[in-house]
Amino acid sequence: MTFDEIYAIAKSFVDHGVTKIRLTGGEPLIRKDAHIILEKLASLPVELAITTNAVNVERYIDTLKACNVKTINVSLDSLNAEKFKDITRRNYFEKVYNNILLLIAEGFKVKINAVLIKGFNDNEIVDFINLTKTLSVTVRFIEFMPFDGNRWDIKKMVSLKTILDITTKQFSKEKLVRLEDAQNDTSKNYRIEGYKGSFAIISSVTNPFCDSCNRLRLTANGHLKNCLFSSKESDLLTTLRQGESIDPVIKKAIRLKAKMRGGMDTLEKLKTPDLHSNNRSMITIGG
Repeated sequence: MTFDEIYAIAKSFVDHGVTKIRLTGGEPLIRKDAHIILEKLASLPVELAITTNAVNVERYIDTLKACNVKTINVSLDSLNAEKFKDITRRNYFEKVYNNILLLIAEGFKVKINAVLIKGFNDNEIVDFINLTKTLSVTVRFIEFMPFDGNRWDIKKMVSLKTILDITTKQFSKEKLVRLEDAQNDTSKNYRIEGYKGSFAIISSVTNPFCDSCNRLRLTANGHLKNCLFSSKESDLLTTLRQGESIDPVIKKAIRLKAKMRGGMDTLEKLKTPDLHSNNRSMITIGG
């Protein structure tokens, strides 16, 4: 999509009541016109946010502030430099960590997104939570979800219950404070008593929030996904380029949204590769 097409599609959603837009990926700041996209979306009456790997975010501090971006999610799956390099194939851990500190210092609300995988980074749960002792950040643990190419296996998933068991064993139940979740929040939020920041758990596999979910995903190539678990997509970009209204396509996609996890309403169905293996990888979904 060009930045004008992104704006046109976004405006259609805003005209129908969308009040928040988040740029995510992949990595949204890798686009050469990222600053133009931010500026155009900032002209709409919405809360604008972004998810980034934070490798080059320092270049956009002034633009993000000018566009009134207040919340920045940083994808960071490990606090171990070697693991980080193994995941990203880049030796940027120190730069990313320093940029997180920079974002905090510049007054942004920072959330760190960590996808937990058993046997890889589940031994870092306590380390991540300890970040919140002195830093005003929210660490968000995300249950491993099935996408094409990520070798998903339910045995690799670290559940909400497991995360809480590890947390209470380390910090005690008395020090674990349950925070009030925002309306339509995807996460369950907590704080360790006396800690500056907080942590949250996005349990879309074991404890789904589908009944209150109001999220839609516009992919980088202009397709609408009504649920991240679903492999079905609706092509908005072709309709737009043909000069036709995209509203009927959007309404149909929303009406067809499954009640739970793209139709995989039991854990047994999630164990069936045929039901989720065609859901393209997150890096190609973009949005």
